[in-house]
Amino acid sequence: MQLSLDQATGLCRMAALGAGANEEAAQSLAASIVAAEAEGLSIVGLSHFIDYLEALEAGRIDGNADPVITRPALAVYLSDARGGLAHTGFDRTIDDLAKAARLFGVAIFSQKNAYTCGALGYFTGRLAAQGLVSFAATNGPAVLAGSGSVKPVYCTNPMSFAAPAADGAALVIDQSSSATAFVNIRKAAEDGKKIPEGWALDASGNPTTDPAAAMKGAMLAFAGQRGANIALMVEVLAAGLSGANWSLDAPWFSGGPDSPGTGLFVLAVEPKLLDPDFEKRMKDQLDRLRRRYGVHVPGRARAEAAEKAAARGIRAPKAVVQRISEFAGRYSS
Repeated sequence: MQLSLDQATGLCRMAALGAGANEEAAQSLAASIVAAEAEGLSIVGLSHFIDYLEALEAGRIDGNADPVITRPALAVYLSDARGGLAHTGFDRTIDDLAKAARLFGVAIFSQKNAYTCGALGYFTGRLAAQGLVSFAATNGPAVLAGSGSVKPVYCTNPMSFAAPAADGAALVIDQSSSATAFVNIRKAAEDGKKIPEGWALDASGNPTTDPAAAMKGAMLAFAGQRGANIALMVEVLAAGLSGANWSLDAPWFSGGPDSPGTGLFVLAVEPKLLDPDFEKRMKDQLDRLRRRYGVHVPGRARAEAAEKAAARGIRAPKAVVQRISEFAGRYSS
C-alpha cells in the first residue's frame, strides 16, 4: 500500500494512542518508525512497529510513563524511562544536550529502564543534523553468545556513529555487534528461508542455518572474539553506566508483561571547537573516498531514500498496514 509520510505518521500516531500510549509517547514513537521506513530500513520500520503496539497493549511498554531526567553534572543528562519508550526521554533532552555539547565541547545522555529503541541511527542522525558528531550504544535481552560461550549473554548490542558534512548527507553508521540483526533472523523464520552460515548457533551450541533453531540458540558476533568484545563494551556503556538491566537480566521484548528495562548511551561532540572547518573537510574526505576509491559511505543511501519518500511516500505490505489500522481503529472509535 502507498502512503504519504504524513499519512503514515498519522496512522502510527493513532495506532499508538489506540494501544495505550499518551500523546507525547505516540508522537515520539510514530516519528521514529516513519523515519526508519522512509530511510529504507523496513526491518525496523512499520513491520517492527507492530512489536511496539503489542508491547503497549501487554504492558511491556508503559505508554503513560513520565521519564525522570536529572543532570548530575552540567554536561551529563540521566534519564529514567520508568518502563516507557526509549524515545520520549531523548526527545525531551535533545535540544538541551546539543546546547550543552556546544558549550562544554561534549555532553552525555544516559538512560535506563526503557523498551528497545529500534533504529539507533535515528538518535545519532538527529544530532548530526544539528552539526554535532555523536556516538550511541544500546542493549536489550540476551541473544548473542560471548567470546568463548555458546549461550546468549549479550543483546545484538547495536552502536551508531554520525558526523555532519557540509552541503550533503551526514555520515551515519548504524550496526549491531552481531553478525546480523535479530529481526533478520526472525524474518527468515517467518519467510521459511535459511540463514547464512556464521550467523548463529542452535540450542546445543552447533552452527545452524535454520532460523527457528537459531532463535532457540544464540546469535554470533561479527569477527568472532573482536565483535564479542565490542558487544561487551557496548553493554558497559549502555547498561553499566546507566544502571539499566544487563542483557542477561532483561525480560524478552516480545512476550510477558515486563519491560526489558534496557539502557541507552549517547555522546555528543561539538567538532567546531576542535576544527572550525570540520564539516567542509568531512565532505571533501567522504567525496574522495566515494568517488576515487569506491568506498561505500554509510548514511548517503538513507538520506537519498528519505528524500524520495518525502516526495513519493512509502510502500508497505497490506497486512502490516491493516494490523496497524486495527490499533488505530481502537482510538478513533
